[in-house]
Amino acid sequence: MILQADIQEKTLGSKLLLKNLNLMLQEKQKVAIIGRNGVGKSTLLGVLSGDDDEYIGVVQTKKGTVIGVTRQEHNEVGDMTVIAYILSELPEYIHLKNTIEEYPDLSDPSEEQLHAYSDAIERFGVLDYYRAEDKVLQELDRYQISEEMSQRPLRTLSGGQKRFVELVKIAESHVDLALIDEPTNHMDYVAKAEFITWLNAASCAVVMVSHDRDVLAGVDMIIEIKDHKAVIFNGNYDAYLKQNSHSTLQGIDQYEIQLKTMANLKKQLQEANRKKAGSSKTPNPFIPMIRRFQKDIDELEKSISKPSFWVDQDSMEGQQTKVIEKYDKYKAQNIKVKADSIAKHSQQLLAIHGLSLGYTVPLFDDITALLNNGDRVEIRGRNGAGKSTLVKAILDYSEGKDLQCTSYAGYIEPSPNLKVGYYEQEISSQLLPLSLAEAIERVYRDADQSINIEKIMQLAHQYLFEPERDLKLSLEKLSGGQKARFQLIKMLCGDPNLLVLDEPTNHLDLPSIEELEKALLNYSGAILYVTHDNYFRDKLKGQIIQI
Repeated sequence: MILQADIQEKTLGSKLLLKNLNLMLQEKQKVAIIGRNGVGKSTLLGVLSGDDDEYIGVVQTKKGTVIGVTRQEHNEVGDMTVIAYILSELPEYIHLKNTIEEYPDLSDPSEEQLHAYSDAIERFGVLDYYRAEDKVLQELDRYQISEEMSQRPLRTLSGGQKRFVELVKIAESHVDLALIDEPTNHMDYVAKAEFITWLNAASCAVVMVSHDRDVLAGVDMIIEIKDHKAVIFNGNYDAYLKQNSHSTLQGIDQYEIQLKTMANLKKQLQEANRKKAGSSKTPNPFIPMIRRFQKDIDELEKSISKPSFWVDQDSMEGQQTKVIEKYDKYKAQNIKVKADSIAKHSQQLLAIHGLSLGYTVPLFDDITALLNNGDRVEIRGRNGAGKSTLVKAILDYSEGKDLQCTSYAGYIEPSPNLKVGYYEQEISSQLLPLSLAEAIERVYRDADQSINIEKIMQLAHQYLFEPERDLKLSLEKLSGGQKARFQLIKMLCGDPNLLVLDEPTNHLDLPSIEELEKALLNYSGAILYVTHDNYFRDKLKGQIIQI
């Protein structure tokens, strides 16, 4: 056992996040934490790391355990170079390095200083720190951060690049337990494969928040935060789906039995009250019966609460009709993605002819593609290869704007009837200061769509926002999952016939990803997408534009 947690209660303001949560981690175990957006997954990481101590309970680690944590904010270290930051975060590195470098400058070292110097040299070698800088540079290069970039201030890197820096820091830190938040967001398919290889080979225990199904396929335990508790599933993603399906359907049966028991008790109480009113005996023989029924009802009301029921669609397909109907009756609320378009058979929407785009030099050459209604096309390539450049060019052409890049050859030919809905990874800086309600109104007005407060409230409910609270919040204060759901609202507001999706599964929880996939499979327009989620790719399929 490397870590044990017994969290009696954890709140965030007035919101209860975790209650009676028990967790035990073993050495070298690979664990993923999943759960709906906002249930407290990242908060749990903070509690386990010791960064968050505002909870009732206890977290214990094995004596001598070294924990590594990925930072979310880098304001305090933003002026350090990338390489200097990583080396400074390696356990003991700075202390040992200073001891070794300062010893030759001592004019008359004491015996104690000599021993410290000797121990430092030995420890530095044991930790393989003589090769630390070379190894860090090699790891950074795997994530497309060059040696030149490693000498830049950390603040100059993008959010995705900073995430890669954190992963390299963890990989080279010789920790016993690594705590990582959403490791594969912003990764391309090569970088993700590198991370999964590291994860499989890592000698430390790893606990990470992730809904990346490619990553979940390689873990040996999944912890789902649900109804304030940690539900443990031994095995990988496939094992989770099977266990979750079985336990959820059992839970629905138990919940339905509780409901029927409650209904029968209330019926019996009503009948006892009727008989009591009609009895002239003293003492009234029905009074003890009424008290007993009322006590049973009160006790059942304390224990009965509707759990969060969710089963993946593939697992439900083989169930009997009655089971499916029962599940549909009690399943947890999910986002409702309504991706509709009026299809015109074989209508051409977009043509790309021998296109070459770039900035100072071409990023790619001779891209040719044709998109009709119903087509599915994936743009595939490494980060920096020009995927976003191609997407932005398509948007610029469709809106009649000047290109933001240089066109070296070819052109894009949009249909006069083309209407594009765009899901982008980052929300426009112009929208971030607006409240959620104001932002929804703005994107609808920009798309020449009618909008009113009733429609805004309906959309908030449809995409699992809490209208009374969330509509007043600025977009910049929303969580990653909430921002992703706003992006879906924005993408679909103008009844588009071409959807352009840039990594749409980032930040979405598993039920939301599945609902999005279901809507896209039924969408009659064309879809152009960028993804490094192999499960999502296998669902949508289609042509591939390799960049």
